[in-house]
Amino acid sequence: MFLHFFFGFIFAFLGSITPSMLNMTALKISLENGKKELNNYAIGVSLVVLPQAYTAVFLTKHIVENPSILETLEKVGIVIFMLLSYYFYSESKKSKIQIETNEVKKENAFLAGITLSVLNMFSIPFFCGIIATLDAFKLFNFDVIPVLFFILGSVIGTFYILFLYGKFANFIQKKTGKLTKDINIILSILTGFVAVLSVIKLFF
Repeated sequence: MFLHFFFGFIFAFLGSITPSMLNMTALKISLENGKKELNNYAIGVSLVVLPQAYTAVFLTKHIVENPSILETLEKVGIVIFMLLSYYFYSESKKSKIQIETNEVKKENAFLAGITLSVLNMFSIPFFCGIIATLDAFKLFNFDVIPVLFFILGSVIGTFYILFLYGKFANFIQKKTGKLTKDINIILSILTGFVAVLSVIKLFF
């Protein structure tokens, strides 16, 4: 059981350690609204990981027999990331106006975390791939208790990496210079890049 918790934690943590839509948003919220809102955001994201990880466990048994499930999720994900790319680009223009007029809008961080995590359709295929790989090496047990520990580890691992991004937001800002002055542009580029890679993977 502890091994399943460890797998859930470490793979959820490592899966989000590189710059992505979720952790860059955590960075943005921490810089603009503070640590309390960051925690609310991280909790919102992590709560959605619960059904996502469970769905991944359920689907893994059927993906080999019906690979169209994963392909459908990937197609939906491409559309979502294209829309998100446009959304963040539009928000970057609004942010500049707000900063100039000193009217910075405070976000509902918890709701933002839930919304972005729900839109992050690639988390389910990601967990499916991890579970399938572990199962291939006889390291995953589909019994109820081990699955619950895996899901719990995934939730905590997701929360912790977002917490670290926010905690060291000022340090990251100093290291990245002008880039973090307009994080929405970074998010737009990242989501657009993911959409392009997904199209290439799907059709080539």
